[in-house]
Amino acid sequence: MTDLSDTELDRYARHIVLPQLGGVGQRRLKNSRVAVVGAGGIGSAAIPALAGAGVGLLTIIDDGLVERSNLQRQTIFRDDQTGQPKAVFAAEFAMALNPDIEAGAVQRRLTEANVEELIRDHDLVLDGSDNFATRLTVSDAATRLQIPLVSAAAVQFQGQVGLFRGWEADKPCYRCFVGDAFDADDCDTCAEAGILGALSATVGSFGALIAIRALAGIGKDVAGSLFLFDGLELDWRRIRLPKDRGCRACNPPRHGEGDHAEHGGGGGVRG
Repeated sequence: MTDLSDTELDRYARHIVLPQLGGVGQRRLKNSRVAVVGAGGIGSAAIPALAGAGVGLLTIIDDGLVERSNLQRQTIFRDDQTGQPKAVFAAEFAMALNPDIEAGAVQRRLTEANVEELIRDHDLVLDGSDNFATRLTVSDAATRLQIPLVSAAAVQFQGQVGLFRGWEADKPCYRCFVGDAFDADDCDTCAEAGILGALSATVGSFGALIAIRALAGIGKDVAGSLFLFDGLELDWRRIRLPKDRGCRACNPPRHGEGDHAEHGGGGGVRG
């Protein structure tokens, strides 16, 4: 692992004194590569947290432009940046916050055709996209490539965050949770349903926390758990997700087996 410079030792001093993290954990973060899908409300909280924590490389994937209606929750952007590409300004924000990291902008729409190219060679994917079709595309690719996935979503006053490693025999993937019903890219978004800005920031920061724990190798493993937050009741709830033995992404039929397994299916909110 690459050693920490004198500047980094100073920057991360409050991390290094944590016995659970220390210099070893900080070097793990420095040597980590994270793909962030979506620079919206969730990404606007997760990106600064990951950059500030010293994750060595951030790849920010978003084909959208900054809109004034974004600024109530997408606080890494400024009013004078409306009409400009989110990914570019998000990457610039991250590197201005922490010059010791690298951040790359991918101003392309993520699709089934390019998803593996975009997330390959990363140690973790944090998905804060705003529709189920993209989330399932990212999840399926992460499962195929065996890359841990932190999926974070928020709408109105509700949020959810989970860590998924669906290629493992006892761990579900995101598709195990929502099933196959949401592959179509026609779900309501925050524009229709609304969202409290601070709620998306809470969920995005929590997603970054889960990512940092996983990358640094600290704390108990929470893969397969879903954390639900109710912003009206101010209540967190944790549930364990079962692996769907009929999931076509993480448990496809073996040669000679029929495709008759029933999918449990679930539900979720969007980012």
